[in-house]
Amino acid sequence: MNRILLLEDHKRLALLISKGLAPAGIVVDSFERIDHAWQALQQVPYQAMVLDRGVPDGDGLNLLQRLRTAGNSIPCLVLTARNALHDRVNGLDAGADDYLSKPFAMEEMVARVKALLRRPAERQSLEPGYGDLLLQPSSNLIWCADKSQLLSQAEMQVLFVLMRKPGETVRHNLLEAAAWGLSEAVTPNALDVVLHRIRKKLLAIGSRCQIINARGVGYALAEPKIP
Repeated sequence: MNRILLLEDHKRLALLISKGLAPAGIVVDSFERIDHAWQALQQVPYQAMVLDRGVPDGDGLNLLQRLRTAGNSIPCLVLTARNALHDRVNGLDAGADDYLSKPFAMEEMVARVKALLRRPAERQSLEPGYGDLLLQPSSNLIWCADKSQLLSQAEMQVLFVLMRKPGETVRHNLLEAAAWGLSEAVTPNALDVVLHRIRKKLLAIGSRCQIINARGVGYALAEPKIP
């Protein structure tokens, strides 16, 4: 399953895009404002994003430029009714990977998003490692030496975030957002279940790394110090 961010203030169109991408295994978190989308991008490791240029709090390109300035290379499709040549050029210059003018056929939208997901951003395509662990997001595998375990999508997303911040305590809400996005209802113990499964899989492959519970705050991935 892939999760993307959609910045689109037209509710009906956003719903149609979400429904159109669902059969391809693509989950959409939809936002109508740039500031809300920016906050979500700080919490969830999206695989791609689709931006409308005209939203209530500005031009979607402002969000894209802010991300690129921060070193975020998430693949981006710019979706807009502005189809003049200079508008397309502006979008590409701002860091867009593709450009689709409205109105469009849903089949083309799906094909373009799938193409973006085949060329993931650098930060997503890297295989993070920590201690004796190596995570392969492309195959949902966690490795320790020559042993591996297959992770569910939620397990992979949680480990991805923890391995990006080794030794740091990551708050519960950020891990939940990474696993299920911001639009899904999550049961109170869902994160505990995922972390329990991850711990069992780390033991199964013989890893020394542990998930530490900072009670009431969050969790951290830590490697015990050698005496």
